[in-house]
Amino acid sequence: MPSLTELVRSHTDLDEADVAWLMLLQADWQIIADLSFADLVLWLPDQAGNGFWAGAQMRPTTGPTAYVDDIVGTFVPAGRRAMLDEAWTRGRLVREGDPEWRDDVPVRVETIPVRRQDRVIAVIARNTNLLGVRTPSRLELSYLQTAADLTQMIAAGHFPSAGQRSDHADSPRVGDGFLRVDAAGRVVYASPNALSVYRRLGLSGDLAGLALPDLTRELVPPRRRPDEETLSAVLGGRAHRDTEIGTEAVSLIVRSIPLRPHGEHIGGLILVRDVTDLRRRDRELVTKDATIREIHHRVKNNLQTVAALLRLQARRIDSDEAKLALEEAVRRVGSIAIVHETLSQAVEENVEFDEIADRLGAMVAEVGSQGGRVRVRREGTFGVLASESATALAMVLTEVLQNAVEHGYDADDLELSGTITVTVRRLVGRLHVTVDDDGRGLPEGFDLDGSSSLGLSIVRTLVESELGGQLSLGRLPQGAGTRAEIDLPAD
Repeated sequence: MPSLTELVRSHTDLDEADVAWLMLLQADWQIIADLSFADLVLWLPDQAGNGFWAGAQMRPTTGPTAYVDDIVGTFVPAGRRAMLDEAWTRGRLVREGDPEWRDDVPVRVETIPVRRQDRVIAVIARNTNLLGVRTPSRLELSYLQTAADLTQMIAAGHFPSAGQRSDHADSPRVGDGFLRVDAAGRVVYASPNALSVYRRLGLSGDLAGLALPDLTRELVPPRRRPDEETLSAVLGGRAHRDTEIGTEAVSLIVRSIPLRPHGEHIGGLILVRDVTDLRRRDRELVTKDATIREIHHRVKNNLQTVAALLRLQARRIDSDEAKLALEEAVRRVGSIAIVHETLSQAVEENVEFDEIADRLGAMVAEVGSQGGRVRVRREGTFGVLASESATALAMVLTEVLQNAVEHGYDADDLELSGTITVTVRRLVGRLHVTVDDDGRGLPEGFDLDGSSSLGLSIVRTLVESELGGQLSLGRLPQGAGTRAEIDLPAD
């Protein structure tokens, strides 16, 4: 399905400011659809004047839809729908005409010109499914009156508002809690859900006739509400924005849309939503994330302590073989510590592995017997890995790099310089890692299955058992050197 921006660029002469206006309208038109109990379709004028393109569509959550299928991207020639043509050319709301029949469903259609400054830039068709229509309740009448005021504002160019927009992803909708206030901020009507929300704050009576800003000041402590100017503007229905208020036990988001259908401010639409459970879960997640990061930090510290103890022990041992074994253990512990250090700084239990791989390469090259004369470089990107996979892969990469440094190059060669290349590719759900060195290569008759090396045993176990992958080790296809290939399922 094409986007609004794509349709505008392909079929209309609307400019960037017009598109921005339409995007602001789209940000709030779910409210209008719900208040109207009707589908909304945004019709864009064809650049050649031949008709209209359906640029966007919104179904109501408060009633049955009038459209079974999506119609975005469809074209209506000029003259096919007289009400569209009239709203566009005369710049006024059009409500005349008998219901249309679609799939045996009677649909009442109204057209609303979308005005920006002194120009009509589009038309909204409001389509109401008339099946099951009955005498409306007071709630429904309040919805419909507010929808009528908003559509008048659209036709006059007073809506949407270009003011401050909220960044609340959980902003309230019509069904969460609906209030209508007059120009003085007094409640004209409150839905049962809105009344329930305020009773959770401590209200004991009814809302009708009360000044909403004053009432809220009485119920909400100063430290749990915004500044006085914002509180009065939002709860008095004079500012198009959201704010959050609450008590120690209850949290609410309040959303306000001023109403001025004929230019003069007559009141406001106020939507309220109880987000107590959402905020409690947010706090629990923050606490959990902080706890997990602290655990990773402590594990990293403990591993570094273990590495320091092993290093100290190695200095006190005379046996070269034992000292080498302890140094290898230090490197293995260090590779795990690097993963936990990264996780202690991450918000989620996933890590960007490229930084870890680069640090491991630098560590192996610096502490190896070649004294930093062998350089490790990476080509390609590992991307994001789960913490379990990252820990195992870090140990695998450490062992493979260490083997390449220690066994591929002659430590007594003072002119020695070499390069180890780690190449990473993601192919069809697999992660393929190749480690190539330009050293002396494998000894004649080398057999991976028959090798007694502890490092290679660790690598094979981790690759095959922990990571569910495959390991191969052999000579480079061209020239001297060794190639280790690791093929793993990608997370």
